[in-house]
Amino acid sequence: MKADLHRAGAEAMTRVIALHCSGAGPAQWSNLAASLGDDYEVLTPEHYGCEVIGPWSGDHAFTIADEAAKTLDLINKSRSRVHLIGHSYGGGVALHAALACPQKLASIALYEPSAFHLLRTIGDAGREGHAQIGGLARRISQGVLTGDYRSAVAHFIDYWNGPGAWDAMPPSLQKKLVRWAPKGPLEFRAVMEDATPAAAYERLRVPVLIMVGEHAPLPTRIIAQALTTLLPITRSVVVKGAGHMGPLTHPSIVSACLVEHISAIERGQAARTNVATSRMAKPSLRMPQLTSG
Repeated sequence: MKADLHRAGAEAMTRVIALHCSGAGPAQWSNLAASLGDDYEVLTPEHYGCEVIGPWSGDHAFTIADEAAKTLDLINKSRSRVHLIGHSYGGGVALHAALACPQKLASIALYEPSAFHLLRTIGDAGREGHAQIGGLARRISQGVLTGDYRSAVAHFIDYWNGPGAWDAMPPSLQKKLVRWAPKGPLEFRAVMEDATPAAAYERLRVPVLIMVGEHAPLPTRIIAQALTTLLPITRSVVVKGAGHMGPLTHPSIVSACLVEHISAIERGQAARTNVATSRMAKPSLRMPQLTSG
């Protein structure tokens, strides 16, 4: 799946742009593309550090805007409004792009977006989450600085997937992630130092689906809760049995939820429903659950 792949007749299709998580690639969304079918054009732009697009140029200090530039270009060149999807780091990139051109969006769907800059504004729980992410970022950066990419990425993978996840990975996937490692510190810095104020999200009047794994780590769980409160038009879902990597570990159930969300928007139904439920998850993330069984 390529970001610039256009099938014959693509101009008449509904466009979906899906942004992958750190260290992954466009193939993350293959299940979603298959689930949406031939009526949708699914574009999956790569982030810097992936095999096709290559490393960041190094021309200046890297920012979230640099990562979002290709996505913004795809959005602005679309003839009609698009559905924007992002997971983890891709969710942080999606939010940045959305704020830059909300009028071009039909909807947004985010699975545990890594908008880590928000943690500084969310009380004690947010500060605890920020400390966790700060520690992880320092561990990755130290590994890259010393050349111990493998140890850095192993810690990164085990944090998001659980202890032992790195050792259980096939060697080919481990090698791919080790090659990605130098990009890791740039991504952490970009999302942690994003200067977007919390109030900016209150002006994003686009229907947003926020998805969270049942076993989400504290930082992304708190961010999802904050966004559900900040964003004016939201619907939230907890994916039962999943963690932070739900789009990869539970692709069928995540894809089904995304397809339902997009289809509802296309039918003109979701906005009315979402406005009525936009504050449901404010105090405790009490969201409806989807099961994978």
